[in-house]
Amino acid sequence: MLDKSYESVMARKNSIMKNSIQIDYDEFESEGIAFDYEKMMAEAGYALDEMVDIQSKLGVGDTPIVELTNLTKLARKYAPSGKGARIFIKDEAANASGSFKDRRATISVYHAKKLGYKGVVTATSGNYGAAVAAHAAKLGLKCIVVQECFDSKGVGQPEIVEKARKCEALGAEVVQLTVGPELFYKFLLLIEETGYFNASLYTPFGIAGIETLGAEIVQQFDEKIGRQPDVVVATNAGGGNLTGTARGMRLAGNKSTQIVGASVDLSGLHMASDTDFNRKSFTTGHTGFGVPFTTGPDRSDVPRSAARPLRYMDRYVLVNQGEVFFITEALANLEGLEKGPAGNTSLAAAFALAQEMDKEQIILVQETEYTGAGKSVQPQLSFARDNGINVTFGDPGDEVPGKSIILPSTPEQISVKELDLGYLRKSFVKNATKGLDRELSAKELEFLADETGSSVSNVKKIIAEL
Repeated sequence: MLDKSYESVMARKNSIMKNSIQIDYDEFESEGIAFDYEKMMAEAGYALDEMVDIQSKLGVGDTPIVELTNLTKLARKYAPSGKGARIFIKDEAANASGSFKDRRATISVYHAKKLGYKGVVTATSGNYGAAVAAHAAKLGLKCIVVQECFDSKGVGQPEIVEKARKCEALGAEVVQLTVGPELFYKFLLLIEETGYFNASLYTPFGIAGIETLGAEIVQQFDEKIGRQPDVVVATNAGGGNLTGTARGMRLAGNKSTQIVGASVDLSGLHMASDTDFNRKSFTTGHTGFGVPFTTGPDRSDVPRSAARPLRYMDRYVLVNQGEVFFITEALANLEGLEKGPAGNTSLAAAFALAQEMDKEQIILVQETEYTGAGKSVQPQLSFARDNGINVTFGDPGDEVPGKSIILPSTPEQISVKELDLGYLRKSFVKNATKGLDRELSAKELEFLADETGSSVSNVKKIIAEL
């Protein structure tokens, strides 16, 4: 009998992970702080065409690109003369469980089946749980979803509760927990007790599955539009969405499109705080995940995360909660498309960014998600009011996360706030070199240059400043 105390389970986490994924992360460690990222990604073990075949048989992939002609016209109304790029979306809600997370889940669950596991476990409060549950059901595997659902009073957000119901409807056992450190502990304990596969969001399987999305974008724009998008906007939380899409586009030959990350600005709210938990109206795609996972990706449930967005990000912008709610309604009312909040975070950013771009240019929102009773605008705003949040119309720039949600009085007020990539790179290097009191080797410097999407000379400059 193994000791099930918190301290003992956490001390065994590396061996638990190794047994549940059958990847030895020690093999990728290189020199000092460096590790071989591409060698780790090769552990996914499937070529792009193999992943396309796996996903196709499970009802995933080949999702349409849709031009939003009415939203484009609206953006041009407020853009300077000659500006207002064409806005497109990649409609990932057409996947089996209703989001791009199907792409991540298919490869993980398929691999679990291939290795002979009887079930899969995942820790998520989002669409990924539903995706894992759906494909586990198709492949005859048991599924457990561990979900951070409630505050200490037992109150859960409408969107999180909605996703729990969907996971259960798809046959998963959902273990619901209050916010706090017990999530990871319970997750590890379940993996150890069941012997199930860890269908983590952050393994090579979870990221490689999204590469098919990036490759599809390149293929579809070549075939249907005759040119590649100038900008692709990806909602950024844990970083896998942006990482996998960018990698897939590169694999398909597109290295020129600008990759923009977008998150909802929840500055000042702490994601592990019991009091802040229900004072936010977005459960993903916000700065509470996006910034820390960009500047310190190895904070996930595996020793080295395969989601490393700073390697691929050309720009990072923020939008406010009210702007996302507004654009969600605009998409439904002008285009007849009702979609959930995650992709609409990128859409709000794209609406503003399109006004900076020339009319002949193209901007693509690379994913949409399904919506439902708890994910719609009105339940979220009603819940915010119930928690003392002031919901009003006005200037969204005046919004204070946790205190107010301000919907724009006019579409003209939708804008983006720039996050300084130089600041994020500096934070990354600071986190990576914390506690070191020696000079870095040439290999370590090259590693940090790759990790930050910059150069060795820039890394040296950052270290000198630190």
